[in-house]
Amino acid sequence: MNMDASLRAFSMGLDIPVYTQDQRSMRASLGLFLRAAFQPPRRITRTILDGIDFELNPGDRLGVVGRNGSGKSTLLKMLVGAYEPSRGYLETTGNRQGLLNLSLGFNSEATIVENIMLRGIAMGMRPAAVSLIADDVMEFAELSDKAGHRLRTLSSGQRMRLGFALATAVPHEILIMDEWLGTGDAAFIEKAKIRIQSHVDKAQIVVLASHSFSLLQSVCNKALLLECGRMVGFGEVKPVLEQYSALLKSPVETAGEVH
Repeated sequence: MNMDASLRAFSMGLDIPVYTQDQRSMRASLGLFLRAAFQPPRRITRTILDGIDFELNPGDRLGVVGRNGSGKSTLLKMLVGAYEPSRGYLETTGNRQGLLNLSLGFNSEATIVENIMLRGIAMGMRPAAVSLIADDVMEFAELSDKAGHRLRTLSSGQRMRLGFALATAVPHEILIMDEWLGTGDAAFIEKAKIRIQSHVDKAQIVVLASHSFSLLQSVCNKALLLECGRMVGFGEVKPVLEQYSALLKSPVETAGEVH
């Protein structure tokens, strides 16, 4: 690694379009197909994230917490570049890798080797570099004997192993992770955790979303609390987790602002 990584969000927010129609009774819905031609759905905008501000530098490990539906996974997707901010901006220095949806971007009709090549290139690697790691990826995923098989012949567990092996084939300066691995056979999960820990140790910056207080306290030095898509807490881990614990005892607000 030859540069100091950084990850900075400035008043970042995300809006998405939603299409809706007025609620109708069952009787009124009998003419649905006829009315659909004259009353198309209305397009409204829903705010998913708003007011996200933070700065991470080398050595920072950020834990992202919040209730289900608070926007944690959406924030991680923005941090890896899957979503562009609707307002504000995200500034990154260094290469990023997300351990989010491990099966995203695979082609079911392509072989395992072809998928490794396609996914590696999509991750920003040169074809020659992907070729160098292909054997190691298949070995770690325990799929060396299926190199020429089409992806659709693999079980969901085998696809997960392939996605994980490829996503963690090379270290990155910024590592962005959703919940700790929880699927697959026990032996693979154990070696996957060892590999994740190695990548966490090598990465300059780590962002981890989790519900596990013990994991966040052992890994992270900072925490960010989301509630209904808004950042309501940021700072040292202990006080933010205390704020989150108090929040869990309060009623859930209506998520998503429409305008």
